[in-house]
Amino acid sequence: MNAPVSSPALTKNQTLVFDVLDRSEAPMSAYTILDKLRDHGFRAPLQVYRALDKLTEFGMVHRLESLNAFVACAHRESSCCGAGHGHGTVAFAICESCSQVMEFHDHAVDHRLGDWAKSKGFKPSKTTIEIRGLCQTCAA
Repeated sequence: MNAPVSSPALTKNQTLVFDVLDRSEAPMSAYTILDKLRDHGFRAPLQVYRALDKLTEFGMVHRLESLNAFVACAHRESSCCGAGHGHGTVAFAICESCSQVMEFHDHAVDHRLGDWAKSKGFKPSKTTIEIRGLCQTCAA
């Protein structure tokens, strides 16, 4: 069993951005985050992007490429997403109806992708899978 990953020391801006994402029910764009933090002194998108870059580096936040939006990592308490932990593939199921995002990890997929990359001499630096469709509730 792995010990929980200790959180890095965050700046005030990083903490505010993370808290907004952590409380959100849906992915958020940097501009939506900026709008929510204007009362906390945020004035420019660059403030949000700098915080998001660091939070992503720390493994606390993920960028959903297809949505150009961000979510708090659902697995922060384990070592799967911390920076430098080699967590493998990060996968997301994104509901196109309600915007719910479910983060998951599948070791079999990690191994298959790793075997493919090795056979081709490819050295992946990051693997993210996004599956878009309908969640169980919306599909019913």
